[in-house]
Amino acid sequence: MTREQLLLTAIKAAIEAGKEIFTVYNTDFEVEQKADFSPLTEADKKAHNKIMELLAPTNLPVLSEEGKTIPYVERKNWKQFWMVDPLDGTKEFVKKNGEFTVNIALIENGKATLGVIYVPVTKELYFSNEKAYKCT
Repeated sequence: MTREQLLLTAIKAAIEAGKEIFTVYNTDFEVEQKADFSPLTEADKKAHNKIMELLAPTNLPVLSEEGKTIPYVERKNWKQFWMVDPLDGTKEFVKKNGEFTVNIALIENGKATLGVIYVPVTKELYFSNEKAYKCT
């Protein structure tokens, strides 16, 4: 895939994950606790699953906060991969204050080279490739 195709794929994944988050946002959802005592909701899981589905065609590995733990020995030689936080700000999501985002970054040789941040509540989209942009 070209860089433009990777960027468009990440943008679509972030926006679609935001839609999944909103299917849970105004409901009476349950809050679980992860091993580190941070909150986990159905919205985290749904956003993660949607992002995984939409990034799959890129054939790049994905390191996601809500995904399975991938041992460092396995991922240390990855030259290119996606780093994802499907719902950054779960505590704020639980408070329903709107202060949460979907974050997707392309990591190449240890550096973020492309990134997408989507704010589902305001529908603001921030992205970067060679330059940074904001869409409202």
